[in-house]
Amino acid sequence: MELLPSLLSTLKTLDSGTLEKEYNVVRSQTSVLKRGPSLRTEVGALKENIKKNRYKDILPYDQSRVVLSLLTSDSDSDYINASFIQGVAAGSSYIASQGPLSSTVIDFWRMIWQYDVKVIVMACREIEMGKKKCECYWSPVQQSAAFGPFTVSNEEETRPNEEIVVRNLTVTYQQDSRSVTQYQYLSWPDHDVPYEAAGVLDLLERARDSQGTHTSPLLVHCSAGCGRTGVIIALDYIHDLLVTEQINTTDFSIMNIVLELRRQRPSAVQTKEQYQFIFTAAICMFERLLKAADERQLYSNLSQQQKKPVKPPPVSKRLSQQPDMNDTYAVVNKPKHPPTVDPAHSAVAPPRSTRTLPPSPSHYYDNDRAGASAAAVYSSVRPRTKPNTLPLSVTPIYDTAQPSNHRLEEGLLPVKRLSSTDHDYEDLSPSVPDMTLCSPGGIGFNCRIQKPRGPRDPPAEWSRLER
Repeated sequence: MELLPSLLSTLKTLDSGTLEKEYNVVRSQTSVLKRGPSLRTEVGALKENIKKNRYKDILPYDQSRVVLSLLTSDSDSDYINASFIQGVAAGSSYIASQGPLSSTVIDFWRMIWQYDVKVIVMACREIEMGKKKCECYWSPVQQSAAFGPFTVSNEEETRPNEEIVVRNLTVTYQQDSRSVTQYQYLSWPDHDVPYEAAGVLDLLERARDSQGTHTSPLLVHCSAGCGRTGVIIALDYIHDLLVTEQINTTDFSIMNIVLELRRQRPSAVQTKEQYQFIFTAAICMFERLLKAADERQLYSNLSQQQKKPVKPPPVSKRLSQQPDMNDTYAVVNKPKHPPTVDPAHSAVAPPRSTRTLPPSPSHYYDNDRAGASAAAVYSSVRPRTKPNTLPLSVTPIYDTAQPSNHRLEEGLLPVKRLSSTDHDYEDLSPSVPDMTLCSPGGIGFNCRIQKPRGPRDPPAEWSRLER
C-alpha cells in the first residue's frame, strides 16, 4: 500500500494518446503470438465442436481451455468454449467463458459442477441490440428448472442497485445440492464501456465477498467471453496484486497484464475504449484503497489512544489537589453514647429498652477519641462565613418558607405549639454552636436551630410576616 500514491500519480499522467499507442502494441504483439506455434485452437475448430462456439473467430487456446471430464450422457464431450486464466496467488484462477448457447447450457452446468464454482459474474444481458447474447441458464425467482440432470432453483433475487442483479441459486445433481451466487451486471453495452467505473468496482467487491476463502475459480462471462470478461478479470487481477503486495512502481504495467490475459484467452480486452477503461477504473480503485487505508489508520490510532492506560498522578500531587472539604461538606458525627441531659429540661423521649451498650469498638470516628493528638477532621459543622451577612436585627428574606395554605390572623401566621413528644428535630452534638439564622440569600441548608429544652413559644423569627 505504500506504493499506491506513486502508482496513482503515474497512471494520472498518462493521456489518451499514450494509451492508444499502448493498445496498438497489444494488438500487434497478439497477432504475432497467434501466428506462432504456441497458441493453437485445434480442438475448438473440430467439426463436432464448431456448433458449440457462439462466434467462429473466438476459440479457446488448446493449452488453456477448460476440459470437461464429468460425463452425464453418452453424447457428452470434453469441449466447452471457456479458458482458464491464472490468478495472482498460487492455485487461484478464473474461468473466462462465452455465454452459453441453448445447445451448451448442460455443458455450462457440467463445468460449474465439476470445478465447484461458487460465484458467477455475468457482464451482459440476455438480449442486447435485438440479438440473443446469452441463453438463460437459471430459473425464475422462487422456481426451479431442469437442465439435463441438473436442477437449478432460484431461491432469492435481489437488486442492491439499478446496475446489479444478485441471484442465489441452488444446484442439485444426483441428490447432492450446492449453492451458487450469480451477479449480473446490466449497465455494460457490448463493445463499449460503462459510463463510470464505480459500478464495476462495486460488482467485483460483492463477488469477492461471496467468493471468500474458496479456492474454486471465479467464473466470468459475457457474450463472447473476451471483451467485457477480460476487463473484469484484469481489474480483479490488479486488485489482488495490490492486496498481496506483489506490485512495484518499476515493473507494474497494465499493458503487460492485458498481454498476459491474451495469451490465455483470445481477444481479452477487445477494444481500445475497454483498454482505456481499465486505467480509469484502476485510478478509481487506487483512490478507494488509499481512502480505506487512511480510515483504518485513523481508527487504529483512536483505538490505541482509548486502550492506553492513564497513569495516576503521584500521591503527593493527589494530596495537594485534595479539595478543602471543610468548605464543601458539613458532616455531623453523632456521638456514639447518648449525651447527658437534665431530665427536668429534656424533651427527648426515654429509650424503648434498657440494654447494656456494647464495649467500645477497636476503631474510632475522628471525633470519638478523647485526648487525641490530631485535630478532628470534618468533626463539626462550620457555616461558611458570608461577607455580607445581615445583623440579627434584619429580617431574613428567603430563610423561611411560608405554607401554601397560610391564613392571616391579627397580622400573624397561626403557630402550632410544640409538645414535649414532638421529634421533628435532629439531635446535634453538644459541641455544635447554636445558630438561629441562615445566611441571607441561602436556601436553608445547614441551618441548625437547637431543639428547645421544653415547651415554650416559638422564636419570633418563625412567625414574622413579610410585608
